[in-house]
Amino acid sequence: MRISVDLNRCQSYAQCCFAEPTVFRMHNEEALEYDPAPDDVLRGKIERAARACPVQAIKIGLSQAELAEDGERDQVQ
Repeated sequence: MRISVDLNRCQSYAQCCFAEPTVFRMHNEEALEYDPAPDDVLRGKIERAARACPVQAIKIGLSQAELAEDGERDQVQ
């Protein structure tokens, strides 16, 4: 799983930090830090964190392994 945060859009409301503090955290109470490649077991919590963002700055994408797996599925069909 890959995530990205538009830091220009982020307004530091920190709702994502409350939803998933192991992935999102505030640095000096003003700058968001995050893990861009968290473990897939956290997907539900990360999706909840993305929905909690008032400015919708968090985007969730597929990891390279997931992209390859999707490509293999497309070739089989």
